[in-house]
Amino acid sequence: VQLQASGGGLVQAGASLRLSCVVSTSTFSPASMGWFRQAPGKERELVASIHWTTSSITYADSAKGRFIISRDTANTGVYLQMYSLKPEDTAVYYCAARPYRASTWKYWGQGTLVTVSS
Repeated sequence: VQLQASGGGLVQAGASLRLSCVVSTSTFSPASMGWFRQAPGKERELVASIHWTTSSITYADSAKGRFIISRDTANTGVYLQMYSLKPEDTAVYYCAARPYRASTWKYWGQGTLVTVSS
């Protein structure tokens, strides 16, 4: 199972970006998918996640009200729509998938860099 993330870039503060993540294996049905980010010198943190069956969504406090995670209805994948970006959102963003009966995020994308200038 491979995840392909895209959509990062360099934007000014206040701009929007949409990240996309597609799972290469069409037969894979995750329990959850999510977006993480890792800023320079910081630990990787969960930004948002969505449960595949219930569509229950979780956001980090920093993402609430500005980011929206959604499912790709045509493929197995997720989007992360980001609004009102701030310089502190600068990070490498990773998508991840958690299979059923797994307690951890097993599959990871390669990361896409988001840089927000002030």
